[in-house]
Amino acid sequence: MTTRLSRGFPLATTQQLSDFLAGTERRAYKQAVFACRDEDAALDIVQDSMMKLADRYGDRPAEELPLLFQRILQNCIRDHFRRSKIRNLWTTLLSAFGSRDEDDHDPLENVADDRPSYQARTPEGQLEQHQTLKIIEFEISKLPTRQREAFLMRYWEDMNVAETAAAMGCSEGSVKTHCSRATHALAAALEKRGITP
Repeated sequence: MTTRLSRGFPLATTQQLSDFLAGTERRAYKQAVFACRDEDAALDIVQDSMMKLADRYGDRPAEELPLLFQRILQNCIRDHFRRSKIRNLWTTLLSAFGSRDEDDHDPLENVADDRPSYQARTPEGQLEQHQTLKIIEFEISKLPTRQREAFLMRYWEDMNVAETAAAMGCSEGSVKTHCSRATHALAAALEKRGITP
């Protein structure tokens, strides 16, 4: 296995690789579940992705691990669909929000927030928040594959446009288009359910 330095960063230690994998496992699993809608397959995809990262890129700088892992994860998800010959499970939802340019604005950002700083003050509020998050997850799972990938990387993984484009193997313009369509479709779907930002 060859090793190299990238932009002067030291190579990842075994502990850094282990910490990265532990920290990303839950989110990666969610992405895989959204993609294949099969918990067992999602677990296999995540485990396979982690093994590939450790085997092939464990000698890279720690700063490179998130982008490399996203590429591997997305490739493993695509391989799953190739093997099972399942294509086009999701249909594109038409946007109800015209042609506004909202590439860097997430219309869902104020709908629900499960960070510790946000706490519903009553049991009813907590239940409503939990139900809203479940609806959002369900609607994300219905997005077309490329829209879902772009949306999750940008707003779930907090990757910038350039990083997302590199992970998806497409142009930055395509990432912006996918994100815009995804956020409009999600907002429209939620609005139909009476959930507004």
